[in-house]
Amino acid sequence: MIMEIIRFNLAGDWKDLDNLIIERTAEVIRRGGSVVFPTDTVYGLGVNALDKDAVSRLFKIKKRPKTKPVPIIVRDIDMAKKYAYISCAKEKVLNSIWPGRVTAILPKKDITPDILTAGKKTIGMRISAHPFIQLLMEELDFPITATSANFSGEPPMARSREVIKNFEKAYPRPTLILDAGDLPENSPSTILDLAGLKPKITRLGPVSKKDLMKMFK
Repeated sequence: MIMEIIRFNLAGDWKDLDNLIIERTAEVIRRGGSVVFPTDTVYGLGVNALDKDAVSRLFKIKKRPKTKPVPIIVRDIDMAKKYAYISCAKEKVLNSIWPGRVTAILPKKDITPDILTAGKKTIGMRISAHPFIQLLMEELDFPITATSANFSGEPPMARSREVIKNFEKAYPRPTLILDAGDLPENSPSTILDLAGLKPKITRLGPVSKKDLMKMFK
């Protein structure tokens, strides 16, 4: 399988980003393909989160066991509510941390594919603050996966050349890699578990516990 690579510059106004790049990315995902893209944390690997075959291929690309859940990116709170149970109190918390570099763990609804949750009753999701992802999600009416673009057990990557080198000899490979150069952030998102009675940080990341506490006020 040929791995397509599209290079573009992160500098400048994102409104000037070639719409063809957004359209091509959306087309690949709609057709069941996989895309490596820049995010506000590290490079991510995205497929249509509702396409079970596409998600299954993602596991193969990452060499990831299906016993590990896969988080998703949603466009907005309304889309989040479609796939997770969100109370008014939790919505208030989410509005304070999204868009941003925090993945929230929430009770999932039955519509959410089990392949994403590894049989668990929760789903991880976030709204990305990255301009490219926001533009992409405007073109899609479904969530996409938000897992990092690396092989399972290896560290996530923020340098495009490392991502390309990682996947160019792999099989299967991503359909498309969007090369936006080196990303300023190099750690995956903070994970905040909102499925219980009290919020609980289960993974520290670019958003610290102190910053999260400020958001809750």
